[in-house]
Amino acid sequence: MSINIAIDGPAGAGKSTIAKMVSAQLGYIYVDTGALYRTIALFIKENNISDNDIPSSLKNADVSLKFIDGTQRVFLGDRDVSGLIRTPEISMEASRTSAIPAVREYLFGTQQKIAKENNVIMDGRDIGTVVLPHADVKIFLTASAEERANRRYKELMEKPNCPCYEEILSDIVERDRNDMNRPVAPLKQADDAVLVDTTNLTLEQSANEIIRIINEKTGR
Repeated sequence: MSINIAIDGPAGAGKSTIAKMVSAQLGYIYVDTGALYRTIALFIKENNISDNDIPSSLKNADVSLKFIDGTQRVFLGDRDVSGLIRTPEISMEASRTSAIPAVREYLFGTQQKIAKENNVIMDGRDIGTVVLPHADVKIFLTASAEERANRRYKELMEKPNCPCYEEILSDIVERDRNDMNRPVAPLKQADDAVLVDTTNLTLEQSANEIIRIINEKTGR
């Protein structure tokens, strides 16, 4: 019987980084569902697909996760697009297209199949509420919008054309609004999820707190 850990929360809360750290320590497979939605967004953008044509076009998307040397990589067809999907532009497009029911349905089966066959830590916006409603442990990971913007700015500041802090903060606030108010599977804390606020925690402290919660809930 596989053990499933669901980690939900807003953009920039550190879900992916912390989930990777926790999965490595526990020996679970880490599933970055946000990467799947970003890849669909990239597919839609690259092919100039209108919203009306998205449902009929998804059969040609060919999105897959591969674990190479213990690291999750995301493929669109034969291309490793793990780097291409991390731009602010694709982030906003993913927030918009993830609200389209056909997109969520397309990826829903992929996520559940991975969880059924493996011990997983899966992060996203609606894992504990929709994708894995019976997960063994549910965590809602958050941080203040200002702290999330500051982390993102530090991550991007060494790269060319880095947006200013105010622009990043504005994007995060807008994405929060979009994610929380979309009609399909909005971002919200599951009733049985444990809230973890990382505003004043380091990555290591955040990972240790989540491991503590998992061990307590699973009796490890």
